[in-house]
Amino acid sequence: MKLVFAGTPEVAVPALDALIASDRHEVAAVVTRPDAPAGRGRRLVASPVAERAEEAGIEVLKPVRPRDEEFLARLREIAPDCCPVVAYGALLPKVALDVPARGWVNLHFSLLPAWRGAAPVQHSLMAGDEVTGASTFLIEEGLDSGPVYGVLTEEIRPTDTSGDLLTRLAFAGAGLLAATMDGIEDNSLHAVPQPHEGVTLAPKITVEDAQVQWSDPALRVDRVVRGCTPAPGAWTLFRGERLKLVQAAPVLDRTDLAPGALSAAKNNVYVGTGSHAVELLWVQPQGKKPMRAADWARGVRIAHGELLGL
Repeated sequence: MKLVFAGTPEVAVPALDALIASDRHEVAAVVTRPDAPAGRGRRLVASPVAERAEEAGIEVLKPVRPRDEEFLARLREIAPDCCPVVAYGALLPKVALDVPARGWVNLHFSLLPAWRGAAPVQHSLMAGDEVTGASTFLIEEGLDSGPVYGVLTEEIRPTDTSGDLLTRLAFAGAGLLAATMDGIEDNSLHAVPQPHEGVTLAPKITVEDAQVQWSDPALRVDRVVRGCTPAPGAWTLFRGERLKLVQAAPVLDRTDLAPGALSAAKNNVYVGTGSHAVELLWVQPQGKKPMRAADWARGVRIAHGELLGL
């Protein structure tokens, strides 16, 4: 089939690579978000998908809005059979959805209908799910509600961050998306409507969502830290400034610390929660690079009874 691939961040690149490598399909063009400011100099930088497409000699389309007439006209000229999508980052209007004969097919990183929305991996981790996965589905005008072509499952490991899990799903999902394109082409694969039961939503995680509440149980604190790593980054307050929590671990045999209370030894830093303590392993003070929590504690000279969250 002739394909136009839509995607933007690094997590979409494995799927683009899989489709480029396929001997059954032609990636005629790529649709991605416009160049965005990045780095200290805030210079405009192309998306990872745009960079990969340019390396492969594939035409890159960067509409400000997918309903822009110039973009739609070019899409009609290309006349793709199908448009596979991975984390494109913009809502597709019906006028665009109607262009490819086989529609737009999204690779979504959850087992639909669970965790529809922008941040399925983060929400799955923060909810304490033991298994997640990826789904390919036909895009409709609703939020991730279209019929499903295929799924794969992935076990969530006890120390997974959202970055770890998303990386595994990106590579496994690339194969799923390529297989879905094969099945659509030879008519061996047919989309099945999602069940009405089990729908959960996964809106974008905000900075406010990532603030650790020390009155929560230790397992909840652990899930927030892992779910918000690397972005937007779990955090708390220390002496009125933000302290990012890069890595932590529950300590289930210690219950002597009040919520938020700090206890620093030579090589360990503990914080009380609503249940058991949490050991801080890596932190990032405001304006500094990540460092071992024990090194941070020695530098700031934690006072007896000092609390996080203030």
